[in-house]
Amino acid sequence: MFLPKYPDNPTPPPAHTHTPADPVPVRRTLPQIFISPGAVAAVLVGGVVLTALLAAVAVTAISVAIAAVVLRSMLRDHHRR
Repeated sequence: MFLPKYPDNPTPPPAHTHTPADPVPVRRTLPQIFISPGAVAAVLVGGVVLTALLAAVAVTAISVAIAAVVLRSMLRDHHRR
């Protein structure tokens, strides 16, 4: 009852079958990349400098936040008296 119905004649194979010609191997040459030691050193030094600057900004932000909390508490105590 719920079985699929198949056609009486299967579909014929395609009339045109593609037969590739002699495949020619493609040789692609990649460009040579030379990285000088000076470039590697420059990237490393730049990374160290940027990391140091980021750490300095973080320390400065933390110290400014602590100073703001201390000043706020001092001013609040000053206004109460």
